[in-house]
Amino acid sequence: MRILITGGAGCLGSNLIEYWLPRGHEILAIDNFVTGKREVVPTVDGLQVCEGTIEDESFVEACFSTFKPEVVIHAAASYKDPNDWKTDAAVNVVGSGVIVRASERHQVKRLINFQTALCYGRPSKLPIPINHPVAPFTSYGISKTAGEQYVLLADVPVVSLRLANITGPRLAIGPIPTFYKRLKAGQGCFCSDSQRDFLDMQDFLEFMDLVIVDGAPTGIFNVSTGESNSIKEIFDLVAKHHGIPAPEVPIVPVGDDDVPAVVLDSSHTEAVFGWKPKHGFESIITRQLRWYDEYGVNDVYSHLKPAAE
Repeated sequence: MRILITGGAGCLGSNLIEYWLPRGHEILAIDNFVTGKREVVPTVDGLQVCEGTIEDESFVEACFSTFKPEVVIHAAASYKDPNDWKTDAAVNVVGSGVIVRASERHQVKRLINFQTALCYGRPSKLPIPINHPVAPFTSYGISKTAGEQYVLLADVPVVSLRLANITGPRLAIGPIPTFYKRLKAGQGCFCSDSQRDFLDMQDFLEFMDLVIVDGAPTGIFNVSTGESNSIKEIFDLVAKHHGIPAPEVPIVPVGDDDVPAVVLDSSHTEAVFGWKPKHGFESIITRQLRWYDEYGVNDVYSHLKPAAE
């Protein structure tokens, strides 16, 4: 299968490449390397890499025309700076529209969009069902939600996946790499008083095998274990992993740009695809920490604004 992946040098894109290349798929990765890493998309058989932005219609058209993808995975997103509304809108909204139009012109068999669970805003029900209203309130959430709406207009088979926090190689966002890096360096931490759900990369990759099949179900799907865990629970597991007696840590209220609890109900997804995650919370976190032991933590990003001094 010929698969084009936007954001191919990001965490999810690069893991999909490493997973699918040995299975005989041909892949073209598009990335502007703002948050993605060049070294994770080396020159190897079966992989082409095109550097550029999905906002550039001519660039995207050239990629599609040359590669002729059967499946498009739209993983590219702007999230680095919560105050950079312009770039978020350009990449997440305009860029998504560019990918949709190219997918239509080249009649791809499937267009698969990655969406943030922040599209639901502050949910009124937990776990969040797939029919819950969207109500984003951050630049990232707003722009990704607008982009998803354009994707859903596409005149090709579309799947939009609203994703839990997916852990795995090169995870560079959120509390797990933050705690790992700071506790290892002997630095202080704090925990937000919030709940999140997590999904192991291997479970995600096995689910993606089902999604890319021609004729597979289309529509919007939550992808998660549906298990709710606190940020403090993550902190405790990281401290234990480092062999540190559980230190006292401040538990702070969530900020105005954060959500107290985000836990997705993926029962519909499980029923439709016949898929169920194999890894539970402690296994998910432990596997991630072992990866950091071997490869380390580099950049750590956040969708949230930094706390005031």
